[in-house]
Amino acid sequence: MSGTADVVRPAWATPERATRLLLASPLEHVLPAIARTAALVGLDVYADPGLLEVVAHDGDGRRVDRLLTRLARDLTAAETEAVRVAADPPENEIALAARLLGAPSLAVELARRGVTVEIGVLTEAELWPVYQPIVSLTDGAVVAHEALLRGRAHGREVGGGDLFFLAESAGWLDRLDRIAREAAVRGAAGWLGSADLYVNSNPAAVHRPQVCLAGTEAAVHDSGLSPGQLVFEVVESHAIPDRGHLLAVLEHHRSLGWRVALDDVGAGWSSLALVSAVRPDVVKLDKELVSRLTDAGPRAVAASVISLAHGLGATVVAEGVESERVADEVRALGADLGQGWFFGRPVRPSPSVAPELLHAEAPV
Repeated sequence: MSGTADVVRPAWATPERATRLLLASPLEHVLPAIARTAALVGLDVYADPGLLEVVAHDGDGRRVDRLLTRLARDLTAAETEAVRVAADPPENEIALAARLLGAPSLAVELARRGVTVEIGVLTEAELWPVYQPIVSLTDGAVVAHEALLRGRAHGREVGGGDLFFLAESAGWLDRLDRIAREAAVRGAAGWLGSADLYVNSNPAAVHRPQVCLAGTEAAVHDSGLSPGQLVFEVVESHAIPDRGHLLAVLEHHRSLGWRVALDDVGAGWSSLALVSAVRPDVVKLDKELVSRLTDAGPRAVAASVISLAHGLGATVVAEGVESERVADEVRALGADLGQGWFFGRPVRPSPSVAPELLHAEAPV
């Protein structure tokens, strides 16, 4: 591992062992089922319409742990999402009301306690960015780098996909998304030069752009990078649930001089409509689509996406370019830039890696 200047070690508020739970749910059948299980593990149960209190009067929090383990097994994922839970809630009415308003779902509580996911992988992890080159398919020049999150926990390296899965399960997606964005910008400041920086972001993690992106804006300013070097990537599947929110977030990006990219295009049925609605500055072809260009169907989809993107003035990046053959195929279809192991793997800049090596020409 290189130096630790780029390492981030966030503190995560994991819950301590509880002796009392207050649960609420609009589903009529769920709380009685929880009450029966709580009684079986030796907890005292107090029920009101829509509300359930379970208490370990002997102070043995292990009984509550056993209840939560049983609930994770007995309830469906939809049921755990429909239950709110406050652990060891305060007696004061105002404080109790405040706690209940911010109470997580049972699904989140189970994740944060490590019942349903290996949360220690996230809470114990050191995090840092790595960067993968994006090259011109015309001359092989490295024109940009995409920042990707990595971590190390319990002696092993953890990929960004696993980290974000754990964070989303525990209700911390917005925080990890912010940490990754800001680490990506700060980590590139010393060596990026005039190249562009591609940064991943999930619009669901940005509740109000002016507030949630303030730290990222400050990081860009402090780094000395030009706003025009920043390209924020949104994965196509993340863009589907709330189109209006997505467009508002991307408009805020553009107001700051940042560009926007639509990632994994071609993976879903609505790709062309989404490209037309978002009008991104960059369109990134899905890796799976690129890997199947020898088939007529995927090749036709890729050609349609490239044609539409160019008609809107967007640059097209082909992801997942792992061989010279694939590079030739995407170049022949009209893609502008390429990204993949054929051109370079994600690397972690360090004092032992000269900045000029990160900008070396890739094979053409």
